[in-house]
Amino acid sequence: MSGFTLQVHDSIAAIGRAAWDACAAPSGDPFVSYDFLDACEASGSAVPSEGWAARHLSLHNEDGVVIGVMPLYLKGHSQGEYVFDHSWADAYQRAGGRYYPKLLGAVPFTPATGPRFLNAPGTDAATVREALLQGALTLTERLGVSSLHVNFPLEDEWRAMAEAGLLPRRDIQFIWRNDGYQSFDDFLGALSSNRRKTIRRERREAQAGLDIRVLTGAEITQAHWDAFFAFYMDTGDRKWGRPYLTRDFFARVGATMADRIALVMAFEGDTPVAGALNFIGREALYGRQWGTLVDRPFLHFELCYYQAIEFAIARGLSRVEAGAQGDHKIARGYLPSPVYSAHFIADPALRDPVARYLEQERPAVEAEMHAMTAELSPYRNN
Repeated sequence: MSGFTLQVHDSIAAIGRAAWDACAAPSGDPFVSYDFLDACEASGSAVPSEGWAARHLSLHNEDGVVIGVMPLYLKGHSQGEYVFDHSWADAYQRAGGRYYPKLLGAVPFTPATGPRFLNAPGTDAATVREALLQGALTLTERLGVSSLHVNFPLEDEWRAMAEAGLLPRRDIQFIWRNDGYQSFDDFLGALSSNRRKTIRRERREAQAGLDIRVLTGAEITQAHWDAFFAFYMDTGDRKWGRPYLTRDFFARVGATMADRIALVMAFEGDTPVAGALNFIGREALYGRQWGTLVDRPFLHFELCYYQAIEFAIARGLSRVEAGAQGDHKIARGYLPSPVYSAHFIADPALRDPVARYLEQERPAVEAEMHAMTAELSPYRNN
């Protein structure tokens, strides 16, 4: 676009904290901050050897000042994305195409909705978004890769990308929303009698014999991170074979983002036995990893869902986003909500069948979301 220049960078460090956060910090989203993305890269978690090669975009005005940025990666697989396109890749490769590498506009390992086109204050968000999106599409063409995917954008970004010709996709996550509650009991009062009784019982059983603490800021020590990493590795090994994040990642976010972290830890005496990691946004608490070394009923619900609700109420946050999947969250007060992605596929031989598939998937997802709310909601007024 006239008057602007775009640059492609193979690390976020090449853009620098000041320039990046001038665009990212106003959003209040912890995951698009320089510190989070740099921790992913500098820790060896999201690096080329792991299938994540940074191709971040920066947009400069006539004076060379960065006025927009976009987190962007050249991906050698579809792991760690939480928007599933494996069937597209398999079909294309069976037909003789090459799906990987592809470009991905997203935050590594983080299925949380947030801005993907970041603009500096005083600039026009739509203009910056258009320029960054066009830059990503141009890079897709120049690299000769199969596709560009933008995962978990804001809804207005999603609609703008659909208007620009990308294929829109919708999925479901389960989000707790704060209806002005003053306490956890206040929240329970909004639920049906049976659900109130069940949640109270689950909490009693989960908490029995444990000391559960929510740590933030300087309260979090390296010993806590050592314990949490052991939980994370054990649970990750059992669930998906190879956890994505290194110990150094947790050290880095602990050093640079401690005030934006709520680490829920359960202790038996002085021994930590389970934990859940949350990031604190301007309006939301974001649940991320969890793990445990003990087999205790309802401990997952207590650490990941109920403690998160209590923290959000105490902090006056509007919602808790507890990550991908899990319709069991509905009974705990987390209702189905839409999340988005947008996809540009260069080859019509793949683009056309994917477009037809998504046209059928979108209304099905919408119907499923409404059906789950109507049938499973624990709230008295639903």
